[in-house]
Amino acid sequence: MDKSALTNAIDVPKIERITFLGYADAKAADDPFKAAYEVARLCAKAGYVIVNGAGPGIMKASTLGAQSAGGSTIGVTFYPIDTPFFEGRDESNKVDQLIVEKNYLERTLKLLGLGQVFVIFNGGTGTISEFGMAWGLARMHFGHHKPLILYGDFWQEIIFAFTRGMYIRSEERQVYKIVTKPDQVIDAIDEFKTLIKKQFHNHVNPVFSI
Repeated sequence: MDKSALTNAIDVPKIERITFLGYADAKAADDPFKAAYEVARLCAKAGYVIVNGAGPGIMKASTLGAQSAGGSTIGVTFYPIDTPFFEGRDESNKVDQLIVEKNYLERTLKLLGLGQVFVIFNGGTGTISEFGMAWGLARMHFGHHKPLILYGDFWQEIIFAFTRGMYIRSEERQVYKIVTKPDQVIDAIDEFKTLIKKQFHNHVNPVFSI
């Protein structure tokens, strides 16, 4: 059976849910908040479900943006114990479905497990940890990985520092795209969809790997 026939016979993994990651302290007047709102609005309009950490900042912005376009949202949180610097659940972030995990690590894994694309905005150490895990997993499962969309021109300098100072492999540079405008996120998703079809190879149950 040729590749095209195989693709028709077996469902190729689909992009249906997009996880938004970024700064919890972003305010409504801040550019990253506005950008996340608009990106989520466009993604929801295109039919994608928006996933976030059920907190404030970029998370809330993505919920508001998605709901402004009639889209669906999923929030993932945990009830913190002895974690005074975790923002926790933002009750004003009214997601359609709330998932509560046991701790921060399981919350992160659930966010990465639910999303099939990650849109990552500027943020602090929490965002760094999520980005690092998403990037590392993408390399480990390269070929049926989950792509990263890095929002903001500042990522150019960050990625340059990584590639200059660390042992970054060639495949690790192929799992992300850097964008600076909301509509470019949709373009990047479409490009990743095309790439997924080209890279498709037979599995008994073809799925994205976390």
